[in-house]
Amino acid sequence: MPSAKLSPPRIGVSACFFHADPERPIFKGKTLLYLEESMAHYIMSAGAIPVMLPTTVGPWSYADLLRGLDGLVLQGGSDVAPQSYGESPLRPEWSGDAVRDAYEIELIKASVSLGIPVFGICRGAQVINVAFGGTLYQDINTQRADTLIHRDHGIYDQNFHNVTFGGDSKLYDIFGKNSNHTINSVHHQAIKDVGKGLHVEARAPDDTIEAVRLHDNGAYVFGVQWHPEFQDPNDASLLDRKPILEDFLAAARARAA
Repeated sequence: MPSAKLSPPRIGVSACFFHADPERPIFKGKTLLYLEESMAHYIMSAGAIPVMLPTTVGPWSYADLLRGLDGLVLQGGSDVAPQSYGESPLRPEWSGDAVRDAYEIELIKASVSLGIPVFGICRGAQVINVAFGGTLYQDINTQRADTLIHRDHGIYDQNFHNVTFGGDSKLYDIFGKNSNHTINSVHHQAIKDVGKGLHVEARAPDDTIEAVRLHDNGAYVFGVQWHPEFQDPNDASLLDRKPILEDFLAAARARAA
């Protein structure tokens, strides 16, 4: 008798926020939560189903939202608020989104408690670091000397640089010893003090941290600073976007089994 077909993993995705805006012509004064399309398609490309997660109300906890899901992905987007890691903004435009921070930190904590794998992308890697007690550079080029341009608004996700994986990292195991990997770069904040239990897995040529992974209690918590979902999957000049997603989904499937 043939074995039953396994159900695709269902992956919760933290929402991006458009906060209430009385001047917005549609949904005036309403808070909008959204999922960026290429993120949804990236998750689906490996045979998983994305499910965007709302904020909670009434008796519902974030653990309630996560039950029945097999993984959590944290999207990119707005700056992490300096107040979320005990600092004040150096400039008003770097104030970030403390409301979204609190929502995502609760999702991370609930996921770890439930044994649900977590994968953070760009802002997602930064908020993972903050959730584990780490801090951020509010602006890389302002706070550090001799750094690369990590965000160029004009060319956006066509801004590239190389990345190197630590020899004791899972990324090294996945991709091998070749250090000439090219990634996109769309961020101006970056990890400064690494959170408790997190291990640095990748760095840019200017030593900016590009990936972290939790080494604690067997939990799967991993974050990358680049945007694999923005890549052209047929561009062989860039680091293959598939293996890190497949590794995360393998952990999600193992939990669901």
